[in-house]
Amino acid sequence: MPDSNINCSFCGRKKSDVEILIAGVTGHICDQCIVQAESIVHEERVQSGVGGPDSFDVQFNLEKPVDIKRFLEDYVIGQDDAKRTLSVAVYNHYKRLAESNISDDSEVEIDKSNVILVGETGTGKTLLARSIARLLKVPFCIADATILTEAGYVGEDVESVLSRLLQAADYDVASAERGIVFIDEIDKIARKSDNPSITRDVSGEGVQQALLKLLEGAEVNVPPQGGRKHPEQKLISINTKNILFICGGAFSGIERHIERRVGAGSIGFSGLESSAEKSNEEGHILSLITPVDLKSFGLIPELVGRFPVLTHLKTLDKEALRRILTEPKNALVKQYIKLFEMDGIELQFDADALEFIVERALEFKLGARGLRSICEAVLGEAMFELPGKEGVTEFRLTGEYAKKCFDDSDAGRLKVA
Repeated sequence: MPDSNINCSFCGRKKSDVEILIAGVTGHICDQCIVQAESIVHEERVQSGVGGPDSFDVQFNLEKPVDIKRFLEDYVIGQDDAKRTLSVAVYNHYKRLAESNISDDSEVEIDKSNVILVGETGTGKTLLARSIARLLKVPFCIADATILTEAGYVGEDVESVLSRLLQAADYDVASAERGIVFIDEIDKIARKSDNPSITRDVSGEGVQQALLKLLEGAEVNVPPQGGRKHPEQKLISINTKNILFICGGAFSGIERHIERRVGAGSIGFSGLESSAEKSNEEGHILSLITPVDLKSFGLIPELVGRFPVLTHLKTLDKEALRRILTEPKNALVKQYIKLFEMDGIELQFDADALEFIVERALEFKLGARGLRSICEAVLGEAMFELPGKEGVTEFRLTGEYAKKCFDDSDAGRLKVA
């Protein structure tokens, strides 16, 4: 068939009337029909929430705060207040994104709901953020605030935080711009003191000021592989307006600032100390935290103002640690049972062995993280000797055996303060 007689199978235009005519197996399609089809596909994807570079998964609207909290229950034990607050904040943030993709002509502009989590080590700050990202299926990265410094100094620029997010999104900028960034150890960049000094605090207040534009929402040029910027480097532009920032920190010593504000302590050093101890036992001190306390601790007011959502995590008690060992989907007991199962050995935990592990974790005051190190000490000898041993098909961990192995380990020789 001569070229002049070839028409577009969709609109009927001749080849001479279009710029490009692409041949298929049984037909042809012109460039104008391709452009029109692409716009139709884009519209359908936006309405149905099936991806696309500028669309957002509207199906998230089905995940109400109650459903988010229920999902978190499978991974995080206790911390109901933190889970409720975080569920609402995340729901509102992604609801805002879904609304902005459906209608851009709204007169009301909703601000971001950046979150700051305050709690001791091992209480579940990082796990909460990671579990939220798993539910939403969005890019997620964890950054450590302790390595950040001002531009020009040894360390990493604040833009390196977004480099990690970009890598987690496989360098899909549109996907990264809807992700979640968890900045850990945010309390370590607190202002060291209010006294003037000849030495520059390059990892404290300077980093806080550099973080302001990221948290608020701005076009940021990011080095794709991280590290320092240099003039000849290719940079990727990322808009942080729709990136949710969750920051966590132990804020060790902030209880004193809270007590000073609420006047919880009695007159005299001993009265203040006993009051703090009693409040900590009851779990009341951190529940009274406000943005004012973060400012007193050393965070600049501009940074505190960019975290409208503030919540706390309680210190884990004995019952919570026992549940963490056995109940979550990724519980330590389940993990070790699976590890032994791979070697054809059935592992069983006695109740007194679990009790011993929990008691040692409470002594070390490392929260849920302490459970893993104690389990390694208790099961280390069995994991070394039993794999491949003839005739061994089951192993039962008793309290007596756990105590013996722990006392013989390096961890058991440590004196707990």
